[in-house]
Amino acid sequence: MDQFGQYLEDVADQDKIAKLKSIFDFVERNFPELERVFKWNTPMYTHHDTFILGISYAKAHITIAPENITMEKFKDEIEAAGYSQTKGLFRIKWADEIDFSLIERIIQFNIEDKEACDTFWRK
Repeated sequence: MDQFGQYLEDVADQDKIAKLKSIFDFVERNFPELERVFKWNTPMYTHHDTFILGISYAKAHITIAPENITMEKFKDEIEAAGYSQTKGLFRIKWADEIDFSLIERIIQFNIEDKEACDTFWRK
């Protein structure tokens, strides 16, 4: 079992596992060029060794972390989706619907914006 699978095993509730797994599956189905990595106890996706998106869970929500620049660009859409946010992440409550289209646009932006990036994080 890989680290993503082990991470999911730590989630006690089967409905929460299914919801979290649906995001992993969506990302991998729509962006097969992304690599799974596990850093700082967080499942992440990278492209040419640069960070694209982190996805983690907490008691009350799923956390989506795409970096501060991306959060700034999408802050109005994130707010319109009804998700709470900080400078570097947004939260999808377990009872909320997942806006997969928003996640897709965020990932696409990061892939394109970081095409020439040669570091893990933006400088």
